[in-house]
Amino acid sequence: MPLFVELTTAEIIDLEPQVQARGYQAGELIYRCGENANSLFVMASGTAKLIRPSAHGQDVVLHILGPGEGCGTLGILGQPEYPDSAVALTDSCALEVPAAVFHEAIEHHPRLGLTALGEVLHRLEQAQETIRRLSADNARQRVAAALLILADKLGDPQAETIALELPLTRTDLAALTGMTPETVSRVMSKLRDDGIVDTGRRWTTILDRPRLSAATEG
Repeated sequence: MPLFVELTTAEIIDLEPQVQARGYQAGELIYRCGENANSLFVMASGTAKLIRPSAHGQDVVLHILGPGEGCGTLGILGQPEYPDSAVALTDSCALEVPAAVFHEAIEHHPRLGLTALGEVLHRLEQAQETIRRLSADNARQRVAAALLILADKLGDPQAETIALELPLTRTDLAALTGMTPETVSRVMSKLRDDGIVDTGRRWTTILDRPRLSAATEG
């Protein structure tokens, strides 16, 4: 996890007994938006999605997390409540770092505070990029960009294709791109007809990555 990249192996080993490993089934809530922000979580295995409710009552998927990526926050990082909900997409294991443990780690390793600030800024940049994409890109560009991000993070290269190793539904992709499932289905059907992707029930394979990348440009 980038948050702990500055710690030495010995320091990580010293911290490990204070971290709790928690298992989650697909669809299970890891934490809920609005709850007191008491822990950071690191995905050890599996995938999860970060969800934030919009003013119109429709959930927006902010991010799909894979192994090594973190979510959650702490009051000491400036957020007293979780700004989003985290839900396991697949059977997963997440490492929970309680607030007291993290606070003590910062006292012993001051440079951890700097990397924590960097992590907060990185999340802000991701949020700004999501806002830019949703406000400026058309439907085809949004879907293509989302698929490329997932391919780079969670894709399984197979010869000249890339299989997305997660059960991505049209509803998930719609929430990730800020569109309706019907619009996403039309875009995916066109990408499939063009020979750029192949899809089935809860699976997606990218057949032509260069053409999918070109689709993000209009």
